Amino acid sequence: MLNYVGQSSISAVSLASNYASVLFMVFYGLGTGATLLCAQYWGKKDLQAIRVIEGIALRFSLAITLVFSGFALLAPELMMKLFTADTELIRIGASYLRVMSLTYLCWSIIEIYLAILRSVGRVTIAMILNIVAFALNIFLNAVFIFGLFGAPRLGAVGVAIATALSRVIELLCCIFVSMALCKDLKLNPAYMFIRNKALLKDFISLSLPALGNDVSWSVAFSMYSVILGHLGTDAVAANSLVVVVRNLGTVLCFGTASAGGILLGNVMGEGNMERAKEYASKLLKLTIITGAIGGVLILIATPFVLCFASLTKTAMYYLKYMLIINSYYVMGAAVNTTLIAGVFRSGDDTRFGLICDTVDMWCYAVPLGFIAAFVLKLPVLIVYFLLCTDEFVKWPWVIKRYRSGKWLKNITRDDLFEQKASEQSL
Repeated sequence: MLNYVGQSSISAVSLASNYASVLFMVFYGLGTGATLLCAQYWGKKDLQAIRVIEGIALRFSLAITLVFSGFALLAPELMMKLFTADTELIRIGASYLRVMSLTYLCWSIIEIYLAILRSVGRVTIAMILNIVAFALNIFLNAVFIFGLFGAPRLGAVGVAIATALSRVIELLCCIFVSMALCKDLKLNPAYMFIRNKALLKDFISLSLPALGNDVSWSVAFSMYSVILGHLGTDAVAANSLVVVVRNLGTVLCFGTASAGGILLGNVMGEGNMERAKEYASKLLKLTIITGAIGGVLILIATPFVLCFASLTKTAMYYLKYMLIINSYYVMGAAVNTTLIAGVFRSGDDTRFGLICDTVDMWCYAVPLGFIAAFVLKLPVLIVYFLLCTDEFVKWPWVIKRYRSGKWLKNITRDDLFEQKASEQSL
């Protein structure tokens, strides 16, 4: 929809959205820790432990998000200057970020609660809540971007307002679901004040490496936008549309990783390691299929995107070949995401992903991109192609780790609430 507002609005929102991408990876990392711990305790039918884990995850999520929201509200221009020196993009992006500060806070609660629901098999409820928020967001975007039903035409700010409103409503829906449909697993602020040293230690052991992994990867991935942002607005505009299409291609990969991790966690929580190994093998085969489907979806979407995009001739040229590059890039992302974020994390093997992704992104991809762009001054598409080799470079180490079987672990504890009277029960 922003395509019809102008190239500057597309570029500004795309750059500003890098912060949402980093936050998403924070929630994904914390949610992964909570989900996989809860999945194993669900295998043991220990609801009390699951409630405590929910409270721990909410504490971390809100604390981190308050920092992001504070910067977005008070210093959005400074946040935009990291990605671009274009004054118009900074102005548009700053107005977008101010409104998004509220969105981040709501999002931090929603993602953790939905992760808990998914971990205990209540996937349908989580899916319906996501669909409602998604549909509402699209509708409100149209209202505020195009000025429908008498509303003002707000452009990029309208996108932020629409997102904020949809997140507030989604949070209210989560509270309703918690009170009416999932009374055994409520969205209860009181859970944040329950103390259990053993579960906190396990959560930190599982979640912080996963969080560090996801944040390290997402910040490094945001550096790609920094590199492209200093190669001109045409590169930024083209990449902003590519990101949308690539997300369509990779959504199956993230879904496979999340669902597979929960399933493996349930099985390992029951102590059935042979079955977990068998499921992991099937999951890897499914991953290859979803990666191929994602690549085909991108190729199918390419002519439609090129038909409707309103960019300059140079940006359209970049867009075409960036989409083609991403049609195979999805396969690399599919295998790595499922193994690192799904299979390995299900058995508390989170440190491997942290080391692997940090070395790959910060010692290979980001330096390569900066050298290619600013030292060798290579063409934009060559720089972009080099950046998109990062997923394939780590394949040998990731597949070797999978075959070693070191990720197969039961991480649950017995008698958690019988050790000390101070470790409260509900």
